[in-house]
Amino acid sequence: MAFRSGFIVLLGRTNVGKSTLMNRIIGEKVSITSPKPQTTRNRIMGVLTNKNSQMVFIDTPGIHRGSKGLNRIMLNTALSAKEDADLVAVMIEARDMPHGIDLELIGGLSTSGPPVILLINKVDKVKKTIVLPLIDRMAKLYRFETIIPISALKGDGVVDFITEAERLLPEGDPFFPEDTLTDVSERFLAGEIIREKAINLTHQEIPYAVAVSVEEFSENQEKEILKISAVIYVERDSQKGIVVGKGGGLIKEIGISARKDLEAFFGIHVFLDLRVKVMKDWAKRDDSLKRLGYR
Repeated sequence: MAFRSGFIVLLGRTNVGKSTLMNRIIGEKVSITSPKPQTTRNRIMGVLTNKNSQMVFIDTPGIHRGSKGLNRIMLNTALSAKEDADLVAVMIEARDMPHGIDLELIGGLSTSGPPVILLINKVDKVKKTIVLPLIDRMAKLYRFETIIPISALKGDGVVDFITEAERLLPEGDPFFPEDTLTDVSERFLAGEIIREKAINLTHQEIPYAVAVSVEEFSENQEKEILKISAVIYVERDSQKGIVVGKGGGLIKEIGISARKDLEAFFGIHVFLDLRVKVMKDWAKRDDSLKRLGYR
């Protein structure tokens, strides 16, 4: 059997479950997840290699409407990713009617582009009577290679997706060494894990205002300890108060939760130092976006 390899772009509106799916496929947390929208901000790559193929999955920011500078960057990042894809996987939620953004995304697909698989996620949360009519409805909108109902959270249908993706990829050599899981740096992953905890432990308005900069990432092999110092940036003083919490309680909770995941991922004891600073309106300013690595 010829070896197959290629890039598979995951596209879909915000909070549809793309990061959860990629983490399940790769078997490690390479992309952060949250029930709050607009969590993924960068293109993050996860690599799955087996004896017959190497599948390079690209998790993109959720597609949404927004006018902030950060929102525009996220949208451009998501849509540009499919230009280099060998396969596109569009993900929607199982529901009575497709979301308007889903319809816009599918309407923008080119029939001359790479093959497209449609994934209907969160089927574990709806009645089965909803899924089949939705499949019929979506099949009329575009010539998908296949439509697969899945639960990224529970794993239902994920093996079917991997099997179909492998079949549709071109023959070719692997792009990365066999043990590669992601293309992003350990420093980047550390910052993303911290940001995930800050998002999940704060109020609804905070996620859009949180960015993390890892200032120090150094391993002391003699003491078997990894030291990570990071700054959590917010846009206003009131947001800083929320992240810090009463008596520093919330920032301590963020640190405990982040350190647990960091130690599990890196397999070493972690000393984590977190600070919170205000960078006024950073999500709207080009200089701040560049400084924080979004440009």
